[in-house]
Amino acid sequence: MVVDTIKENLCVNKLIATKKEVFLVEGDMIVPDSKPDILNTICTSGVVCIYKKEVLEDKVKIDGNINTYIMYMADDSQDRVRGITTTLDFSENMQITNCKEGMSCKLETKLKSIEAKVINGRKIGIKAAIEVEVKIYSNEEIEIINDIQNAEGIQILKEDLKVNSLVGMGDTKIYAKDTISIENTDNLAEILKANLCICDKDIKISYNKILTKAEAEIKLMYLTEDNRIGMMTTKIPVVGFVDIQNVTEENICDVDYEIRNMVLKPNAVEEHSIYVEIEIGVMATVYEEKRINLIQDLYSPTENLEFNKKRITTITDKRSIRETKQIREKVVLEGVENKSIVDVDVMPIIKNENKSSRQITYEGELELRFILSNNDLQMDTRIAKIPFDYNIENIEDGENMNTNMTMEVMNQDFIIQDGGVVTSNIDMAMNSDAYRSSNINIIDEIQTNGEREEEDYSILMYIVKKDDTLWKIAKRFGSTVEDIARTNGIEDENKIEPGQKLYIPHYTKIPAANYV
Repeated sequence: MVVDTIKENLCVNKLIATKKEVFLVEGDMIVPDSKPDILNTICTSGVVCIYKKEVLEDKVKIDGNINTYIMYMADDSQDRVRGITTTLDFSENMQITNCKEGMSCKLETKLKSIEAKVINGRKIGIKAAIEVEVKIYSNEEIEIINDIQNAEGIQILKEDLKVNSLVGMGDTKIYAKDTISIENTDNLAEILKANLCICDKDIKISYNKILTKAEAEIKLMYLTEDNRIGMMTTKIPVVGFVDIQNVTEENICDVDYEIRNMVLKPNAVEEHSIYVEIEIGVMATVYEEKRINLIQDLYSPTENLEFNKKRITTITDKRSIRETKQIREKVVLEGVENKSIVDVDVMPIIKNENKSSRQITYEGELELRFILSNNDLQMDTRIAKIPFDYNIENIEDGENMNTNMTMEVMNQDFIIQDGGVVTSNIDMAMNSDAYRSSNINIIDEIQTNGEREEEDYSILMYIVKKDDTLWKIAKRFGSTVEDIARTNGIEDENKIEPGQKLYIPHYTKIPAANYV
């Protein structure tokens, strides 16, 4: 006979697989006829755009491109700085076991390196390394039994658990557009260098919608018609709505941004401006923190019970930590006398992650890529590195936390001093998302199958063995935890020791008519 149960739903967003790979993207470009020959390249920058990702059987297909900007010295009588742009397309397959169509996919991409080498005066070879980290998730709706109706005589072992149940997932596409003004005295000739990052991220939840707010920070270096170099940094608002039913302000929300396309188009010279259009994909995942009183085991002293038991993995203790780390260091650059800093790219890199019971420690470095210039606009580059560490403290069971650390450079300032010493002042946003994976037992399809065989005793003595609990002992002998504890004067039901002698009373079913 099937036992009547009370159930509730739990939606598990299970991490199926994670994989990190570095792809090499290579290509050649021919210098346009309108540009002078190349003497040598100064620096190369790029913005990675992922315009399509597709989860297939045991693989993920990724299509995208790199908007590439090359600054070079022209091989002409004036040896001027010039710039050219191109697009490197790529299509890659990542082999990932156990992923299937319909699963969700999160991507993190980083341009680890990009360089351009002169093949001849009219041809350049470009090589880029893109680091891609893929996480594959599967959503599963599970009914869990948390109580039994008319459970006369049935002994139930429960455990209070706190889990993060998936409320829903959604996405939207945002077009961030703006016309960026440059100095009125600058007649723009061409763009030399471009960097883009999504920063200042925030959310607001209301009316089954998630308002996502961020800013696209664009940093440009450009050349004027009178052969001067200009720099400008601007931020464009990135605002969108993601529809997710039943979302509330108490929920935990993860938001991921993907740059899918970027267009930089200088306007007419007299307008002193650049048109910018960025296509951004926004993905939101919402969790509800649930407290559940979950049945872990059950038995009846008088009847045989049959049920299915399975083990599932869910997440718990999900949290986000946002802090600012200040780095104030000095680095030495050789041969920078009489030179000025034109630009510095700061690339944060995590080298090691160490977890202990009370804290998580990150060891990393900042790679600084300096572009320097003298009074004659002769330019070259230098690379320096600053080590750093960062601690997340006052956490419990840190060694079992799953973490994802991302870093953003908020502010940076560099000053050249005597002897090639450069004072570096850098503020970084440290963004850590953490959770635990929890294995829980699920009981299902409970039914009775006849009466339990009677034991021929009223009381017996039992010697406690290693790994015994009162629950296991009571279930084995058809007694109850309460009766054994009362008979043996045990105050704490969770404390028994191997070798301890226990008297086990026989359980006697009391007819329902005798209950008051």
